[in-house]
This record gives sequence, structure tokens and C-alpha cells, in this order.
Amino acid sequence: MIFVDTGAWFAAFVPNDADHAAADAWLEANTELLVTTDYVIDELLTLMKIRGEFRRALRLGASLLAEEITQIVWVLPDDIQQAWGIFQRYHDKGWSFTDCVSRVMMERLGIQRAFAFDDHFRQFGTVTVVP
Repeated sequence: MIFVDTGAWFAAFVPNDADHAAADAWLEANTELLVTTDYVIDELLTLMKIRGEFRRALRLGASLLAEEITQIVWVLPDDIQQAWGIFQRYHDKGWSFTDCVSRVMMERLGIQRAFAFDDHFRQFGTVTVVP
């Protein structure tokens, strides 16, 4: 299983993103199950709308929510509480609350690899980032 972060989804499906070619090539070659969370989907669709990609967000959102290209793992109340603790503890990091939730979810599911383009997942210290 590979956890997919917001920025990787965005890069994969928005052609003018700087990381689009790398994301597209990696997804094309990947054979493993992709996993993401409802929080990542929320962040992604909001980002796409804000950046003028509303129509693309509608198509991608429908595909993601139908679990056609990824498995969605839904965040539970206990996950949120754990993420809140991480968010408070690591005030020196630029991690969003969604990043903290992602960290908790990866730990809960035993996922050690993430498809991501920012350094936040590397900063977790327990995750191998692809591509």
C-alpha cells in the first residue's frame, strides 16, 4: 500500500503543475494499491477549486469518491485526537493538520511509503517518499 498526499494527486491530474510529468509517469508505472483519506480528498478538492480547476475537481472528486483509483480510509474521532496531539507537539514543523492526520493514518495502517512531493512526509522520519 502507498499513501497518496494532496500535492501528489494535484500534480498527477493538473497538467500545468511543475511535478505533473513525474507524477503521471509514477502513477502509470505503479502496481500497488493506493490509499488516501477523506481529509486528503477534502484538501485536494478545495485546492483545485481555489486554483481555478473546478471542472477538473468535479471529475476527479467523482472518481476518488467512487474509489475507482484509490481506496479511501475514513478518519475516525480517535485519529483526529491523535493528530491534534501531533499538531500541538510539532509546532516547529510546517505540517498542516491534514499532514498530521495523514501521519496518524499511516501509522494506524502500517503504511511506510507515501506518494508526495513536499518534504513533510520525509520529516516524519518513518516514511519513504516516492517517486
